[in-house]
Amino acid sequence: MRAYLSVFKLRLNLGLQYRTAAIAGVATQFFWGFIIIMVFEAFYSQAGAGGELPISLEQLIAYVWLQQAFLALVMLWFRDNELFQLITSGNIAYELCRPSGIYGLWYAKLLAQRLSSAMLRSLPILIVALLLPEPYRMPLPPSGASLALFAIALVAGLLMIVAISMLMYISVFVTLSPAGSLLMFGVLGEFLAGMVIPVPLMPDWLQRIVYVLPFRWTADFPFRIYSGHIGVQEALLGIGVQLFWLAALAILGKLAMSSVLRKVIVQGG
Repeated sequence: MRAYLSVFKLRLNLGLQYRTAAIAGVATQFFWGFIIIMVFEAFYSQAGAGGELPISLEQLIAYVWLQQAFLALVMLWFRDNELFQLITSGNIAYELCRPSGIYGLWYAKLLAQRLSSAMLRSLPILIVALLLPEPYRMPLPPSGASLALFAIALVAGLLMIVAISMLMYISVFVTLSPAGSLLMFGVLGEFLAGMVIPVPLMPDWLQRIVYVLPFRWTADFPFRIYSGHIGVQEALLGIGVQLFWLAALAILGKLAMSSVLRKVIVQGG
């Protein structure tokens, strides 16, 4: 564990150095946040007369701003090109010489990268979003319990998204195509996580598919806890499901990593 913690601290400190990139990212995420809210506002102004909607506009605005503030924690297309290069160039041999397990080391690196990026971006976005005029203002959670459960669910979702990302890197051992693996996991995973269309707005048949898979627990679930769309009792049960998926994904990732490393060929050896 000492080696993993050292890697985590080094990557976290390194990621916190990129302040200019973080400022640019904050500006971009504000732009997209306003655009998405305006689109949903126009949609709700026309659809509201047709009956009760599955999620209120206020809850949806909270969902959008949380999505933008914590994008680095929940986006699947967040990648480490250094790991891709290690796999495709054969330099993975140097990693195999380390006395620590590759899965734990890479997991710590990816976790630190996401945390450092989110630490630089999330607070400014949240502060400004809470001070914006209506209808763009981000509402507060309905209760302190919802806020506490949101924080727990967000951390569990972060651990899950890193475990899913590890499967993406492991798949490159087989495909040798970082672009293909990134496209497959990024596009499909983010859609199923509710990052493109919030899950309550999806058709019923698609929601049934989404609820079976682990992706929605990384983003959609914690964001809807904050907004109040998911109540306290349901949130407690959902966090238990998150922990189950986290354990399953970690076990699957370790087994897959062991399998591909036994078959890996470096320089013909």
